[in-house]
Amino acid sequence: MAHSEQMSALEVRASMSLASIYGLRMLGMFLILPIFSIYAETLPGGDSHLLIGLALGAYGLTQAMFQLPFGMASDRYGRKRMIYIGLVLFVIGSLVAGFADDLYTVIIGRAIQGAGAVSAVVTALVADLTREEHRTKAMAMIGGTIGITFALSLILGPALNQWIGVPGIFLLTGALAALAILDVKFLVPDPLITRFHSDAEAAPSKLKDVLKDTQLLRLNFGIFALHAAQMAMFVVVPFAIKQTSGMSENDHWMIYLPVMVVSFAMMVPAIIYGEKRAQLKRVFVGAIAIMLGAQLLFASSVSHFWGIVISLSAYFIAFNVLEASLPSLISKIAPAASKGTAIGVYNTAQSLGVFIGGTLGGYLSHFHGFASVFVFCSVLMGLWLVFAVSMKTPPAVKSKMYHVDELNAAAAKKLSRSLGKLPGVREAVVLAEEGLVILKVDMLQAFDESEALRLIAR
Repeated sequence: MAHSEQMSALEVRASMSLASIYGLRMLGMFLILPIFSIYAETLPGGDSHLLIGLALGAYGLTQAMFQLPFGMASDRYGRKRMIYIGLVLFVIGSLVAGFADDLYTVIIGRAIQGAGAVSAVVTALVADLTREEHRTKAMAMIGGTIGITFALSLILGPALNQWIGVPGIFLLTGALAALAILDVKFLVPDPLITRFHSDAEAAPSKLKDVLKDTQLLRLNFGIFALHAAQMAMFVVVPFAIKQTSGMSENDHWMIYLPVMVVSFAMMVPAIIYGEKRAQLKRVFVGAIAIMLGAQLLFASSVSHFWGIVISLSAYFIAFNVLEASLPSLISKIAPAASKGTAIGVYNTAQSLGVFIGGTLGGYLSHFHGFASVFVFCSVLMGLWLVFAVSMKTPPAVKSKMYHVDELNAAAAKKLSRSLGKLPGVREAVVLAEEGLVILKVDMLQAFDESEALRLIAR
């Protein structure tokens, strides 16, 4: 059996074009974050911060509702068809929000944007179009795209605002989503075969086990808390910067740019240290502690400009480390055969965090003032810190996947036993119906891949 170290040109094209679809869609979600609150206040209904928060968070609710159903429907009706439906919904939502005359219509537009929840389908299509041994690289491309998109949005949002305003940004994101439809049509290859992938898709039969796993629940709470705090903060931060500095919202990129550069520069060595030295829990817990400190600092210094800048710097250092390490922890902790389901539940928790954080942040800001929002975020981070400190140290493993010719159940069981006995193999799963072998390999112990390949090829 051939086992190529290099991704093929087709795999690279598929991964990059699908990562760009993720990026375009995420750009639409993130661009408005640093400026939306100030714009929303000028609309009918904008005197209520609760409604501003609801407008920011609305897409999270519909995304949480439709994410898993979209993924499952794509197994039945085809990946590209479901991506087209999702992107068309996103375009419609962007147009509704862009032409809105009041905040209520913006909320409807944001909810329609979120209903085009194509992320699970895009992940499944990546799995269709990449060989098992290269899938992790393809998923990493998508993860990297999301991080870069978020950072760019905070800088581009205020700059774009002075040229086209928030309605223009909504219309621009609608146009970008329409471009993404063309991307799917002409750049993304058609899969030769569409099938279910345990490593990339949620299986209803495995949901119960994933939801009972207390280690995974800690991570699900974490991504919920991280994004709830992010949305709650962005109800308030644009106002706080404007009030303490006198800067126009169009100039807020001058704060975000150096903050993002510093946070990325500090994130990379932290993640490398965590992964290479098998110290991911230490880095993870440390980042949550920094995040808690940032929220407490926000709560006490939200009326001081430099207090906000220092708080933002600490916040983004922690945010970037956590955003990068959470998916890695999920794949280390989740049972190999349930990884796709674990990621599906995790993504749903993230979307619910966006909705609840935006809504509660708006409510607290409206009725109890800016500082109360950061007290709420501090409580979330404090709880998360307790859960993280008490979690088991994640195994220092990396996943490896290989294709295997279809086997009967007895042969699959025999192969998984043989692979499980190899030095360095912590878990071996052979999914006969998918033609897939998943190994969790100890990063601190020698692993003879050629011996594993010989067993698989027999």
